[in-house]
Amino acid sequence: MAENGFWDDHDSAQAVIDETNDLKDKYDNFKHLDEDLENLQVLEELYNDDPEDDLLTQLEDDTASLEGKMKSYELNMLLSEQYDSHNAILEIHPGAGGTESQDWGSMLLRMYQRWSDQHGFSVEIEDYQPGDEAGIKSVSMMIKGKNAYGLLRSERGVHRLVRISPFDSAGRRHTSFASVDVMPELDDSINVEINDDDLRVDVFRSSGAGGQHINKTSSAVRITHLPTGIVVSSQAQRSQLQNRQTAMNMLKAKLYQKEQEEQAKKNAEIKGEQMDIGWGSQIRSYVFHPYTMVKDHRSNYETGNGQAVMDGDLDPFIYAYLQWKLQGENPE
Repeated sequence: MAENGFWDDHDSAQAVIDETNDLKDKYDNFKHLDEDLENLQVLEELYNDDPEDDLLTQLEDDTASLEGKMKSYELNMLLSEQYDSHNAILEIHPGAGGTESQDWGSMLLRMYQRWSDQHGFSVEIEDYQPGDEAGIKSVSMMIKGKNAYGLLRSERGVHRLVRISPFDSAGRRHTSFASVDVMPELDDSINVEINDDDLRVDVFRSSGAGGQHINKTSSAVRITHLPTGIVVSSQAQRSQLQNRQTAMNMLKAKLYQKEQEEQAKKNAEIKGEQMDIGWGSQIRSYVFHPYTMVKDHRSNYETGNGQAVMDGDLDPFIYAYLQWKLQGENPE
């Protein structure tokens, strides 16, 4: 910061400061964990010398606390990819199956909202298309918070639900599918070329909640990128200009992700590797009949507490995924 010209480029300077603060936080957290461990070892020695119930209770409580802090620290250290610290754009698209799948989509929406609340993240619904009878046809949301994308990238793929349908009068078992896409919100340092001639922009009246103005003006914006067929929409903001900017940011993220996937596919072909079909792959099953189990098909992590998962308890799955991915990248 003391160097001449450091502040000439404010954005560049801010990026350096943010990186420095992030590294400092990691260092400080490590030192605090080291101190907690030393205190725990002293407490253990005291208990061994004088095994009182109060010391045992404190030892158990402090051990559990340190384990939780260690897991949180390890989880943050696993978030090492380029955009892990960014906000996340998350989309849910129910599969074929009408009301069944659309209701499943709304259950996933609630799950991610609950998870976000537990982490202190904010959720902005950018586009919401309600189902014909229940649930949703699609939803796009921005989840804002440090490491939101790094944590949620584990959710990208197809989610499968097996349950007794509440919409089937015969009480039969149904299987429903919904796809979840997750992208990082990109900043101005990422240059994605978008030709205005390649865009079709439509405006319409917003259909979601948002106040009286929402039905009076055509403030919602839908942008179609003609060469790729990618469609993005935003109706959360009050003005058409704001919604257009939000939709363009979403399009930028999708085009960047598409470019990255195509490059990864080319690299895999050169190396002779077999790549998974990310969008079409079934990553997780949620079974609620004839037994209760939620299982991730990549890490093989599973739990019998399906209700807790639907209430936002996703961290064990996220942690298991990051560990699985790390082992895949470093098999030794």
